[in-house]
Amino acid sequence: MAVFEKVQEIIVEELGKDAEEVKVETTFDELDADSLDVFQVISEFDIQIETEEGLNTVGDLVAYVEEKTK
Repeated sequence: MAVFEKVQEIIVEELGKDAEEVKVETTFDELDADSLDVFQVISEFDIQIETEEGLNTVGDLVAYVEEKTK
């Protein structure tokens, strides 16, 4: 499963959003997600993160996960 699809699946499950709402360009503000929600998504990938700074969109999060899981 590609990282985007996994991130999308987690957001849909954790935040109760429709998959159509979760696009690469969707911001976490648009999803009513706070930093704790972002950390929760990242934790599904067994990645340590110290700040969510710079992670404003789903695409930012996907890129971060891809970089950390290389």
